[in-house]
This record gives sequence, C-alpha cells and structure tokens, in this order.
Amino acid sequence: MPTAIPASSSRSARASAAARLERLPFSSYHRTIFVIIAIAFFFDSIDLGTMTFVLGSIKTEFGLSSATAGLVASASFFGMVGGAAIAGLLADRFGRRPVFQWSMVLWGVASYLCSTAHSVDSLIAWRVLLGLGMGMEFPIAQTLLSEFVPTASRGRLIALMDGFWPLGFITSGIVCYFVLPSYGWRTVFALLAIPAVFVLIVRRIVPESPRWLEHRGRPADADTVLAQIEAKVMRATGRTTLPAPSMLEEPAIVRSRGAFREIWSGVYRSRTIMVWLLWFFALLGFYGLTSWLGALMQQAGVAVTKSVLYTMLISLGGVPGFLCAAWLVERWGRKPVCVTSLVGGGVMAFVYGQTALHANNVGLLISTGLVMQFFLFAMWAALYTYTPELYGTGARATGSGFASAIGRIGSLIGPYAVGVVLPIFGQGGVFTLGALSFAVAALAVWVMGIETRGLALESLAAADEPDAASAYRVTADE
Repeated sequence: MPTAIPASSSRSARASAAARLERLPFSSYHRTIFVIIAIAFFFDSIDLGTMTFVLGSIKTEFGLSSATAGLVASASFFGMVGGAAIAGLLADRFGRRPVFQWSMVLWGVASYLCSTAHSVDSLIAWRVLLGLGMGMEFPIAQTLLSEFVPTASRGRLIALMDGFWPLGFITSGIVCYFVLPSYGWRTVFALLAIPAVFVLIVRRIVPESPRWLEHRGRPADADTVLAQIEAKVMRATGRTTLPAPSMLEEPAIVRSRGAFREIWSGVYRSRTIMVWLLWFFALLGFYGLTSWLGALMQQAGVAVTKSVLYTMLISLGGVPGFLCAAWLVERWGRKPVCVTSLVGGGVMAFVYGQTALHANNVGLLISTGLVMQFFLFAMWAALYTYTPELYGTGARATGSGFASAIGRIGSLIGPYAVGVVLPIFGQGGVFTLGALSFAVAALAVWVMGIETRGLALESLAAADEPDAASAYRVTADE
C-alpha cells in the first residue's frame, strides 16, 4: 500500500514528472483535458472531411477533369506533409502547447481564405495552407494527450479522441447537406473557419506537458505545472493526499542527438520503418476512397443532395467502429486491433467497389458502406493510439509528426491516383487499389509491430526487452 503524502510536499530526492503523473487517480481534470483536446481535434476533422462532400460541386463549377479534381482533393495533403513534420520538430524543441495553439489559428484563417477562392489555382494554394495547419494539429494532439493521461487510461482516451474524427466527418456532412445546395461550397468553408476561436479556451486551460518540460531541463517549470495539476486532481477527487510516486526510471537524455536522428537509432529504427509503412498505405487507401466517395456516387447516377446524404449516413458506421476499438485496444492490444481493422477495411472496400456501388440498391449501398467505415475508423483509433507510444519523450512528437507526414504523402497521392485510375479501370479498380493499400499496411504491422498495451511511456526504450518492459506494465484494471 503506497504511503500517502501531500501533493506539494518537497522531497530531497525529486520524483520524475512521469512518476508524479502516473500515480494520479483518473479524475474530472483528466476528462477536462481530454474533452478540450478532443474538441480541437473534432473541429480540425470537420475541415478535413469537407472535401468529400464539396469536391463534386467544385469539379462542376470549374469544369475540372478527373485528374485535376484529384489534385484539388490532394492539395491540403501537400500542406499536411510539411505541417506534420515541422510540428513534430517544433514541439520537441519549443513545446507541445504553443504549436498546438498556432495550428488552430492557421487552419481557421486558411479555411476562410478557401471561401474567397475564385480560381482553381487560388483554391489549391489555400487548401495547401489549410493542410499545413491541420498537419500540425493532429500529431501534437495525440502527443499532448498521451503525456497527460495515466497508462491505464491512455489507450482508451486516445482512441476515443480519434473518434471525434468520424463525428467531425459527420458534422461536415450535415453542414454541407443544409448549406451546399443553397449557398455553395464557399459558404461552407467560411462557416468552418469560425471554430478556430476555440484556441482561446485551449490557451487558458491546457498547460505545457510536464514530461516535456523536464526532458528539456526545466525541472522548476515542470514542478510548477505538476503542483497545479495535483491540486486540481485533489479538488476533483476530494482527496487531501496522494499516493507516493513510484520511481520510474527514465532513459538518460542525450543532448547531442537530434530528435530526427533518435527515431532512426537503435530500438526505434524498426518501429519507424513499420509506422511509416503503416501511415503511408493506410492513408493512401483511406483518403483515396473517401475524398472521392461522393463524386463516385454522383458518377454512378446519384443526385448531389442524395450523394451527400448517403455519404454522411455511411460515415455513421465509424461511431461504433472507434468505440469498439477504444475498448479493444486496452483489452486485446494495439497491434491486433490495428491489423484486424486494416484487413476488415480492405475486404469491405473491395466488396463495396465490386458490388454495392453498381447494384442500384440503396440498402446494399449504405449497409456495405457502414461496415466498411466501421473497420476504417477503428483503424484510425488504433493508429492514433499506437503511434505516440512507440517513442520516448525526446522524440515522441517528432516520431508522431514524421509518421503523420509520411501518411500525408499517401493522402495526397491517394486522391490523385484515383483520378488517374478511374478512367482506366473504373470504380472497381479504384476500390481494389484501396483494398491493396490496407493489406500492405496490415502486413507491415503484423511483421514488424510491437505491442505497447499497458507500458508506461518511459519504458518504451526497453519495450523490446520483455523482462525490462514488464516492470512498467500496467493493466487497465489497476
């Protein structure tokens, strides 16, 4: 039974930030941090999902070819490549919190600028800028949340945070359903710029990561933030004392090695190769299909309004998908959930493209699409949970950011590749391309992936050594 001590008591032997955070009981404070980060993630996801619904209208207004329309759909992913890579490096160098805030400001401004575009060239330029902001936000959100939440709740909450992405996708569909037919796609983009003011709440409530502060050699700042967190947790739980921190060992800080070099060193090298393959092929398949889904329905003879409605209904399958994944990642593990969801998504994408899209049967079209989205959004939940757990504090944002950046290369290739493949191989060929992409991603995880369920973040440098890692393993029931 741990000794109860006052949260703010000074100790001659200073406990690490990780030890002090891990001993905290899960409370309404953690839920508040989760909700704020998840809502920011949700607003970003609305912008990302919008192109699925407005691409057909943009294609018609500007008279675009399939290949050029694919380039428009891919434009934001060009920005996301740079945004994700830069954000990781900046967050490991200057902190998680400022990068997270500026990403929100950037995508809000860029979304408004998209509404002012009166040529395809200017629209592409603003979509690239929008992608830069979105690319910065996604990996920092998962990094920031993973460093605040105790191990036993980490996987579930990060998976649930990713669930705000299908909710954002659904919301973008609702906005487009009511706004697009009467007011056009420019109004949609203007409305989606408004949520960027949420940055004011983030700035007020979300502190800097104590783990990062400590790693950067700022123990006094880390202690200040930790004392504030501990006081809020005690108020939330009604406690006057907290358990004594366990002494989690942390890898020595190597000052001479940059974060990018670190993700390619020693034990991290194989993880980096694996997670880059995972992100590249998973996102190539996902965005190649979803960016074109509404337009493919319209090409198959579905009216614009109905294509938006059907796409929105299909995306509802993602809600039970991420909820199921959020439960399974803590019960079954990150690796098996990731592999199973990728394989399931690939099978259903193939079935959808070969049968449902051509069956002239609305029930089959929607039911098959629901199952496909169930697996694909479960994949997203597993992917966002898994990635930041593969790296230590000094390289976590960089590792997550570059994995996301590589994924965004797949994202920008996917929609353009669909525009090229579609005239040659038809809609069946498009969904076969997506299915094969998911299969390659699943194979990479199956062959090279490690299991991180129940491991404290500080143990990751030793996670390939079962005896060393076992000392840090925490079950969800503890």
